[in-house]
Amino acid sequence: MANSALSPAETTPLAAARRAPLLGSLPSGSPFPPPRDKMERLLLTADIRVIRAGQGAHARPWDLLLHNEKLSSRVKREGLLGLGDAYVDGWWDCDAFDDFFYRAFRADLPSLLRNHPRVWFDYLNYKLRDLQNRSHARTNVESHYNLGNDLFEAMLDPYMQYTCGYWATAKTLNQAQEDKLDLICRKLGLKPGMTMLDLGCGWGGLARFAAERYGVKVTAVTLSAEQLAYAQEKCKGLATEFLLRDYRDAKGTFDRITSIGMFEHVGAKHHASAMKLVSSCLADDGLALIHFIGTRDSFPNRTHSEVSWINKYIFPGIIIPSIKQIGAAIDHLFVLEDLHNFGAHYDKTLMAWIDNFKRGWEGGSPGLKARYGNRFYRMWMHYLHSCAGAFRSRDYQLFQLVLSKHGVPGGYVSVR
Repeated sequence: MANSALSPAETTPLAAARRAPLLGSLPSGSPFPPPRDKMERLLLTADIRVIRAGQGAHARPWDLLLHNEKLSSRVKREGLLGLGDAYVDGWWDCDAFDDFFYRAFRADLPSLLRNHPRVWFDYLNYKLRDLQNRSHARTNVESHYNLGNDLFEAMLDPYMQYTCGYWATAKTLNQAQEDKLDLICRKLGLKPGMTMLDLGCGWGGLARFAAERYGVKVTAVTLSAEQLAYAQEKCKGLATEFLLRDYRDAKGTFDRITSIGMFEHVGAKHHASAMKLVSSCLADDGLALIHFIGTRDSFPNRTHSEVSWINKYIFPGIIIPSIKQIGAAIDHLFVLEDLHNFGAHYDKTLMAWIDNFKRGWEGGSPGLKARYGNRFYRMWMHYLHSCAGAFRSRDYQLFQLVLSKHGVPGGYVSVR
């Protein structure tokens, strides 16, 4: 087990005050009790302790603060799905939720549940069913992206970027997202008068940025009516067209094509057909940029059992691609001109979203708390913090691929 001594930062009066209402304290010098069951033993391999009332003197910010002794049996029965549900139900808390997940991912705890019945069920469900076909795709998108623009406005930047920011020199979320948008435009070598297709355009931030800053004419598609209405309003007067349609129905020929955060929703069964669509819509001398969360282990698999909770409550049908899967999908279609991994930047992005969401919840966005309620707040906290921990552990990556159909004459010059 890693050294469990408290660092100076963890023994500050502020840290102690945060724990006091929940934990109480043990007499000075009392030994910490040994783990009581398998769940506690597994957590201890990640240097996470289960803290009960009266054990506050031993608590670190990343420890699990237990409120219901039935938690262990729930996790045994339901796996990590049960752990997430129990948090939403108020059965446990954690002062540094992101650090809890960072340590769990770094110790590879989700893979230890690879033989859990729930994990097998989800694995076979992905294998045997097509959860990203046209009907599922629409339902999947609507369940998340139509939650309400007020929620996302409170959490995101002015361009409403719901993907990783680029923090190479940025000090704020807003700057990181503008730098990401500019990075995309520079990688594509955008020039006034070019045409661009944006597949899965979100709230239209990239289309707006490219039209405003680079003079590009953009056609963009989304399956979310909420996103469409927002994008159309924000882009009035610009050379942009937004269409409510499945990416599979995109038509035309374009100088440039982008897909920013959509391939996580495409699904392994559709990677090849999606890339064929990109190829069919891209001019022979054009460039495409594909921006997606990636993982080392091709999905579906049984090693990333944490995805069950995200899939059920946050992103139905999500399947994180691997480089192997995307590489197979571009075979015979594209030259890979550039591959850029800045997945470590997602941790900062998510923590900034958490800060924004908390401010909005506590009064910055009137009605947010009343509309969504406490259970939603806890669910959203679990979602954002678990993702931050996953990226901090480097278990997940963020890839940008620049593709050409025949290779850039003389070679493509990488942009950073």
